[in-house]
Amino acid sequence: MQKLKVAFASDDGKTFMGRHFGDAEYYHIYEIDENNSELINIIKNTTEEEEDIHADPKKAGSIAKLLKQENVQIVVSKIFGPNIKRIKKKFVCILMKQNSIENGVNIIKNNLLTIAEEWKIGENRDFLKL
Repeated sequence: MQKLKVAFASDDGKTFMGRHFGDAEYYHIYEIDENNSELINIIKNTTEEEEDIHADPKKAGSIAKLLKQENVQIVVSKIFGPNIKRIKKKFVCILMKQNSIENGVNIIKNNLLTIAEEWKIGENRDFLKL
């Protein structure tokens, strides 16, 4: 199986934060296959949100562009906001029950086939809860 590029939303690189995916300070980009995982990049979230606009489509587009430049296919967070409907057209969105990124990486490894199948669906894909 191919390696998948996964962006984990985190402020500290160790745990998921308790805010929406788009509010993370950083996106920790991993390459993951069934046997290995490697942190390949850490991207600072440089997007801005319009103050009076909840679920700002510009912010969703900016985050998508930032992550697509890294060839990310999967985005992972404990919480997604209303922009998930926009983001899931471009990525497999995974709602993670775990708190630690390390546990999240292992869950991704153990569910690669399910995630790859969801990726193949394209813009009509759903989000996954793992």
